[in-house]
Amino acid sequence: MSEELEQSNDGTWSGLKKTIIGVATTAVMGLGTWGITKITGGGDEPAPAPAAQPSIIINNTQQQQQAAQLAKQQQSESIKQAIKKTVEKYYNVNKSSK
Repeated sequence: MSEELEQSNDGTWSGLKKTIIGVATTAVMGLGTWGITKITGGGDEPAPAPAAQPSIIINNTQQQQQAAQLAKQQQSESIKQAIKKTVEKYYNVNKSSK
């Protein structure tokens, strides 16, 4: 029986003691930080204003707009020609297979 007591009391701290010491240490550190902040006046400076965002300005001249419109028309024409060739090829294949 005495051997069991010696094994359980091997010089380590209990969980409750560790908890109390941890809470006390946290409180002391927090109060110390708060006190130093108040003494030195830290944290009173306002945050810097965010930088202004750049604005994107798009100026399309009439010449640029005409060039874009012409490019769209050319692209449309080339698509129409490709479709026309595909349709003709399809019908020629089907006519010859009948």
